[in-house]
Amino acid sequence: MQVKNEVLSRVYVLLFGVILPMAAVLFYRTVDIAVIQGEKWRERGKDLYIAPRPVEAERGNIMARDGSLLATSIPYFDIYMDPNSTGMSEADFLKNLDTLSHCIATYVDNNFTPGGFREFILQKRVEGARYVPIKRKATYLQKKQIEEFPLFNLGQMRGGFIARKLSERVRPFGLLALRTVGYVRDGRKIGLEGSFDEILGGQPGQQFMLRVDPQQDIWIPTEDLLEIEPESGSDIVTTIDINIQDVTERALMRALNAHGADWGTAIVMEVKTGAIAAIANLRRLDTEGGPGYYEAYNDAIASATEPGSTFKLATMMALMEDGFVQLEDTIPIFKGRTEFYKLPLEDSNPLSFKIDSTSIRNVFAMSSNVGMATLIDRHYGTKTIRNKNKGPEFFIDKLKQFNLHLPSNIEIEGEAPPFIKEANSREDGWSGTTLPWMAMGYELLLTPLQILNFFNAVANDGKMMKPYLVQEIQQLGETQRVFKPTVVKRNIASAQTIDRARELLLEVVENEWGTANKLRTSAYKFAGKTGTSQINYQRTTNKNRVGGYQASFAGYFPADAPKYSCIVVINNPRQRGFYGAEVAGPVFREIADFCMKSRLEFRPLLDTLTIASASVKLPDGVIGEQTDVRKILKQLDVKTYGNPGTEFLVTEVRNDSLLLERRSVPGDVVPSVVGMGLRDALFILENRGLRVEVEGSGKVVLQSVKAGTPVRGQTVRLTLG
Repeated sequence: MQVKNEVLSRVYVLLFGVILPMAAVLFYRTVDIAVIQGEKWRERGKDLYIAPRPVEAERGNIMARDGSLLATSIPYFDIYMDPNSTGMSEADFLKNLDTLSHCIATYVDNNFTPGGFREFILQKRVEGARYVPIKRKATYLQKKQIEEFPLFNLGQMRGGFIARKLSERVRPFGLLALRTVGYVRDGRKIGLEGSFDEILGGQPGQQFMLRVDPQQDIWIPTEDLLEIEPESGSDIVTTIDINIQDVTERALMRALNAHGADWGTAIVMEVKTGAIAAIANLRRLDTEGGPGYYEAYNDAIASATEPGSTFKLATMMALMEDGFVQLEDTIPIFKGRTEFYKLPLEDSNPLSFKIDSTSIRNVFAMSSNVGMATLIDRHYGTKTIRNKNKGPEFFIDKLKQFNLHLPSNIEIEGEAPPFIKEANSREDGWSGTTLPWMAMGYELLLTPLQILNFFNAVANDGKMMKPYLVQEIQQLGETQRVFKPTVVKRNIASAQTIDRARELLLEVVENEWGTANKLRTSAYKFAGKTGTSQINYQRTTNKNRVGGYQASFAGYFPADAPKYSCIVVINNPRQRGFYGAEVAGPVFREIADFCMKSRLEFRPLLDTLTIASASVKLPDGVIGEQTDVRKILKQLDVKTYGNPGTEFLVTEVRNDSLLLERRSVPGDVVPSVVGMGLRDALFILENRGLRVEVEGSGKVVLQSVKAGTPVRGQTVRLTLG
């Protein structure tokens, strides 16, 4: 009994002396934290908590077909300090603060004195700051240097060093194909960057981070290790030929400046495949630096306009496909003036005013509006026995046979749909004048790319290809997917119609009456059609009020075995002419001249012996990566000797051969890249943590930072020529 009482007394003591008081204290603290001070701790909880956060993956590159970079990501780091890091001791902080302040003031931010920075950090530590900026956009080498500073070299937890890795999207060739390459920004996805965003963007990783500033939504990593590693994006290889693209843009720019136009576009397409070799878009904009032309809108695919006389090819092909005309048939043109439903129609070619009638071949070559409208009205405008009582439906059916009512479905977003009126449709605004005006390329809407795709099919013996801009997707240099040419329609018309259509396009250039006769050259033959359409016009019973013109030229070259098709459209030229032959035609000719002179497939094979005997023609002073240079010289069968043991080499002419000499590229100083191609120069400089800006095209002729200068993350401007 005594033992029992003793046990009970101990239990009571434990219960009332320990457990119940502890329970009361815990209850009080619970109420205090949850109710009395609840708002305070909830606010603290918003300020500091850990959560998994996404880590941006490295974005893939966009490359031209030869591997030249059209868009790439350059990594950089924003450096911060956490003076109140949970792992930082007071002793470590005070021991290293003076030396750290000296390093920051000397090597990072000259706006601070060592003493000033010391006071600044002390103040931030007292304030409880967790995210103090040290340097923005630091290069990798700069980041490595800063993280070795005293205190920072203790790591993130003990030393408070925070490096936030970011990337900047850059375009080594500047404005080249800018709108086609595009961008992803502020929710907008434009061009190839937008259409292939998921492929380029990769898969983000994940890392646990601590939120230190809810107002600015600032997070800092809790440790260096990632919970989930990001998966880098894939590269896309485009069909863009960097040299043709450069020439196309320069030729278009000169024409726009010369004629004071609103905008212009030019597209070059491979006939057999539909691959886009060049696509240029320039618009006149008023900026802070004054008016100029910029790649602000992709008019090539997004601007559907009345094409004008380039559409006459479709009109003539419909007539020939239905068997209504032969090229030598004679048609009245009424000395260039007639009317339809009391609306006057007049030719723009002064030759017409002297002629009552001429052959259909000449009507097309001289681009007679009266002749084309008369033909279309005669054969499709009225219900006769000859056209089996179908009237305009026959003509619209033929346009659909040519696929002119369908978009090209190119990869990038924003293509404007074509607009072809349905015959006799009130909803589409069909009237008595619609048919003759359609024959001249009015009362319908097509983009430059859609027109070019039709011309390309004619050049390709009637086979219509799908235009495309991306030929391959790569990951770390390995091909993941190949995009092959796609046939949209095997025959848009009979072989006979296609042959005659190509005859007519050649007549435009070779015929003395042809609107593009002044553009012809003895070096090669090209074929095409000029176009001059009125824009912002108002038709009245007396005359048309014209708000401007759109000049165009569409065609292909060489005429006998077409390799490339091309269209040039220049909207609202205000000076020095407005006709397609004098505004758009010269741009086409400049592009064609370059391709015919520079492309190996257009030039006869060079006599190797002739090359070897003429040392002045040998590539003297060429600098490049050894494997690439040797491969090219081997293909040209150029005799070489010398075996430099360096990654890069330089060539020197010696009699009938080339001496291959060493070209050293030191790693700790800025190397000389003069004489190199842009691809090699970028590779060398960026691998040394240098930022690169590029101006011009060709090989490097000048670099802004002198060779031999110690590498400190400088920006090197390269001038190409």
